[in-house]
Amino acid sequence: MDVYADILVRILPGLKVTLQVLILSAILAIIVAFVAGFGRLSRFKIIRFITTIYVELFRGTSLLVQLFWLFFALPAFGIQFTPLFAAIIALGLNYGAYASEVVRGSILAISKGQTEAAIALNMTYWQRMRIVILPQALRIMLPGFGNNIIELIKGTSLVSLITLNDLTYHGLMLQNVNLSYTMPVFLVLLFVYFLIALPFVWLVRKFEKNVSKGVARI
Repeated sequence: MDVYADILVRILPGLKVTLQVLILSAILAIIVAFVAGFGRLSRFKIIRFITTIYVELFRGTSLLVQLFWLFFALPAFGIQFTPLFAAIIALGLNYGAYASEVVRGSILAISKGQTEAAIALNMTYWQRMRIVILPQALRIMLPGFGNNIIELIKGTSLVSLITLNDLTYHGLMLQNVNLSYTMPVFLVLLFVYFLIALPFVWLVRKFEKNVSKGVARI
């Protein structure tokens, strides 16, 4: 047990970086998800085209390659990002692309009768979205958003490959110094990432219950 306690103490300095990357990239991903999700539903063809290219590009390529491009390749074109900024941008854009499909699908899942009724009440497009469509679509989005957040937590472990001193980076450095720590290091990392994910799982479930209050179950 002393070995595991020692490993935990040594990798904990990376927890702050991991949480910082996680929270900031999650915020970016949610913003991007709504922008791209609405863009895919736009009546303007050019907006639909641009957002479709973005979504398919980031869903169809590796997150690791995207990280390397932002941090290692872009400096060749005169664009230099810090490891933290590159990590946030890559994770936010990657998981935002996946989450945008959750937004788009949830909005499309709302009955067209709801939109027709709102139009009959002389509501504008944004009034229909804000008052009628989004409150219902949000209940559908939450499980998908929860899954994306969990995937994002696991994705943060890749930022160690662009020299960011996160949990995984500290664990790998410790394992390289002492090969006998290989299994204990990865067991501790597994446990720590699981503990990080638990509050987010609980929050999503709580939000799901809150937004479902007063909604009839069929």
